[in-house]
Amino acid sequence: MLADRARKVLEYLSKKGYNRTEAMLRMESANQDVDGRPIQTRVEESGGVKYGKAFDLFRSWIEENLEIYKPDLRRLLWPVFVYSFLDLVSQWFPRESKNFFNNYREIFENEHEHDLRALQAVALPEHVDTSEIARIYYSQRYRVTLSQTAFYNLIGFLESKEKEGGAVLVGLIQKQLNVCTVERTADEQFSLAKLIERAKRPDDFPAEDEGIPGHNPGSANVTQGAGTSVLTRLKLGQMTLDQESRQDVLGELQDEDKINPPAAGQSSLAEAFEQRIKREESEDVPGRTELPPRPPPIARDIAMEVQKVKENRDRFQISGRTGGVGPGVSVTMFTFHNTNDSVTCLDFSGDYRLVAAGFDLHYIRVWTLDGSPLPGPPEPDGQDSRPIASHRLIGHSGPVYNVSFAPATASTDKQGITNCRYLLSCSADKSVRLWSLESWACVVVYKGHDGPVWDVTWGPHGHYFLTGSFDRTARLWSTDRVDCLRLFVGHDRDVDHVCFHPNSAYVFTGSCDKMVRMWLVTNGYPVRMFTGHASNITALACSPDGKTLASADDSGTIILWDLAPGKLLKRMRGHGKGGIWSLTWSVESTVLVSGGADGTVRVWDVQLPNDANGQGKIVGEGGAGQKMEPSVSNVSVAGGKKKAKEVMVTSDQISAFPTKKSPVYKVMFTQQNLVLAGGAFLP
Repeated sequence: MLADRARKVLEYLSKKGYNRTEAMLRMESANQDVDGRPIQTRVEESGGVKYGKAFDLFRSWIEENLEIYKPDLRRLLWPVFVYSFLDLVSQWFPRESKNFFNNYREIFENEHEHDLRALQAVALPEHVDTSEIARIYYSQRYRVTLSQTAFYNLIGFLESKEKEGGAVLVGLIQKQLNVCTVERTADEQFSLAKLIERAKRPDDFPAEDEGIPGHNPGSANVTQGAGTSVLTRLKLGQMTLDQESRQDVLGELQDEDKINPPAAGQSSLAEAFEQRIKREESEDVPGRTELPPRPPPIARDIAMEVQKVKENRDRFQISGRTGGVGPGVSVTMFTFHNTNDSVTCLDFSGDYRLVAAGFDLHYIRVWTLDGSPLPGPPEPDGQDSRPIASHRLIGHSGPVYNVSFAPATASTDKQGITNCRYLLSCSADKSVRLWSLESWACVVVYKGHDGPVWDVTWGPHGHYFLTGSFDRTARLWSTDRVDCLRLFVGHDRDVDHVCFHPNSAYVFTGSCDKMVRMWLVTNGYPVRMFTGHASNITALACSPDGKTLASADDSGTIILWDLAPGKLLKRMRGHGKGGIWSLTWSVESTVLVSGGADGTVRVWDVQLPNDANGQGKIVGEGGAGQKMEPSVSNVSVAGGKKKAKEVMVTSDQISAFPTKKSPVYKVMFTQQNLVLAGGAFLP
C-alpha cells in the first residue's frame, strides 16, 4: 500500500517537472522495505545499543584530540551521559539503560557522586516523570561554554561521523544542551595561556557558567545572550554610624585614652576610630533606604562599638607572606568527650565566654569556655540562684541542626553590658527558637517553614536573623515579629546554609543543588548566582571587607568568589571528603580558616594564587595528631595502618592542624585574630 502511494507521488512529480524534489524523495525512499518501513542501516537506528556506541565514539575522539582542547570538550561528556541514560529509560530499554549507566558511571564518580546516586534509582519510564533529578535535567537545557576553535572542531567531527553515531550526538546536543561559543580574544578564560594551564590540571571541576540552569557568570539572570550587562551593581561597603552615635563612640574612646594612654608608637583609640571611619566613607556604601531598618541605638550598642575599636587596634595583625612563609595563626581547640556522636552543631559567643552545642536528642547545652560555673535560673522566691556547670535548654521536638549566639563583644565592666544575651536554634521540628541566656528559657518560637530548618544565623547587628530549610526557601526574620519578613525562593533543592553580608544589605544561600545565590534584603531579588561546585554546599562565609565570599562543599573544595563581578577567584583543596563544616575570615580578610569532617583545621592564604596545575603537596586524608607544615609532602596514618587515601593540597594552604579523632564542627576568628575551634571526639 505504502509502496504504491510512493510510486504514484514520484510519477506525479516527474510529470510536473519537479525533478529535484523527485530525486530527494527517491533517496529517502531507498531505505524502505516492501511494506514502507525503514531499513535500519545505521548505528543510531539500532535501538538501545546506539547510545553506548555513540558515547564510546565521542569519548575516544575527545581523548585523541589536542591537549589544549580536551578540558573543554570533556565538559560535554557528563550531559551527554545523563541525557543518553534518561532517553534509554524513557524509551523502555531497561537492560540497555542499566548497562550504559554501569559501564560509564566510573568516569564521573569524583565530580558527580551525588547526581549518580540519584540517577541510579531511575529505572523505569515512570521514574523519569517522578524523579527530581530527571525533572531538573529535562526541564532546562544544560549549558556548556566552548571556545570557537573547539566548537568548530566538534562540528567537524559530528558531520564526519554521522552514520557511526554522530547523528545521535547531534540530536542530544540540539535538544538538551545550550552550547555557547566564545572567541579566544574576547574572554581571558579561553586564551591560549589559560587553555594550556587547564590542560595540565589533574582535576576536572565544572566551569562557573556550566550546568543546570545555565546562566551568565555571576548573574542571577538566566536569559541567554544577556551578557555581563545584566549584572546588578552592588554596594559592598560597610555602613557607617549615624552622626549622633559616632560622637558618642568618639567621646567614650577619648575618655578611655585619658584613663589608659596608648603605648609608645601605638595610635590612640580615637585616632584608630577616625581612621576606620575615613576608610569606610571612601567605599561604595548602601544608603539607609537600601538596608533593613534598625532599632534606635542604645547604650549597649555604643559600648559594643567602643569594644570593637579596642580589639581592632590591639589585635594580632596578619599581613601577607614574608619571604614565602605564611603568617602564623594560633588555634585553640575545644574537644567534647563522651558525646556518643550525638552533637550536631556548635557555636561560640562573640564575647568568648560561652559555647553552645546542639544534640540530636532534641536539646541544647551551654557551657563556659573557661570551665567556670554558670549562674542558675532565677529562683521563684527571689533568692540568689545556685551556679551550675552547664545549662540544658529543652523545647525542640526534633534534632537540633544549628545554634547561633547573638552578636556580642567582650565586656570590661562588672555588669557585662555587652555580653551575649540570646541564642537562636533551629530543628527538625520546623521551628526556630529564641532563648534567653539570663532566664535560660525559650522566649519566642518562630514557625513558617514547611520542613526541617537546617541553618540559622544572626545578622551582623542583631535584631534580624536568617534561616534555610528543607522547603527550598530561605527566610528573613526579626526578633520582634513571629512572621517572616522576606522569602528567598529560587533553589531547586534544600537551602542548607545561609549567611549575611557584613553590611546587612545582602544575604547568601547555599544549597545541595550545588549553587550559591546572593539576594538583596530589601526586596528579596537575586543579584548573583555562583555555580562551580561539584557537590553539596556545606559552608558559607563572607569576608569582613565585604568583597569576597568563601563557599565549601562536601568533596573538600573551597571556592573564593569576587562579589562585584561575580567571578570565581580560585579553588583551594586540602580537606578530605566528608564535608567542610565551617569557615571563618581574619579581620583583614587575608586569611581563611576551615574545619570539617576530616578532623583538621586548615589555614589558607587568600591572596596567594594557588598552583592550578596541580603541583601542590599531598597529605594523608584525616589527622594523625601532628601539625602539618607546607614543607611536608606526604603523611601516612599513625600506628602502621594502611595509608589513607591521598588528597591533593594546593599551595595556598599555610598550615593544617589535625586532631586525633575529632571532626571539627566550628571555627571562629576572634576580633583579635585568634582562632577558636570546636569538635567532638569520636573514639
